Amino acid sequence: MKCRELADFLMDYVSGELSDDSLAHFELHLQRCRNCHEYLLQYESTIKAGRIACGEASDELPDDIPDDLVKAVMAARKLT
Repeated sequence: MKCRELADFLMDYVSGELSDDSLAHFELHLQRCRNCHEYLLQYESTIKAGRIACGEASDELPDDIPDDLVKAVMAARKLT
C-alpha cells in the first residue's frame, strides 16, 4: 500500500469497516511509514474534536489537540 492509497481507506479504517486483507495492508503500511501514522493520529484527533464541539461525544478533549483547530471547529459550528 502506498501513502495515497492509505488516505483512500482512512475513513473505513477508523470506522472498523476494512476487510481483513485491506486491514493487514493498511496496518503494515502504518508500521513502516511514520508520516502516515502521524496523519492517522491527526485524523482521529480531528474527528474527536469535531464530535466534542458538536456535542456528540462524552470524552474530554485531548490535551494534544491544537487550540487553533478547536477554535476553527467551534467557529464553523456557530455558522450552522
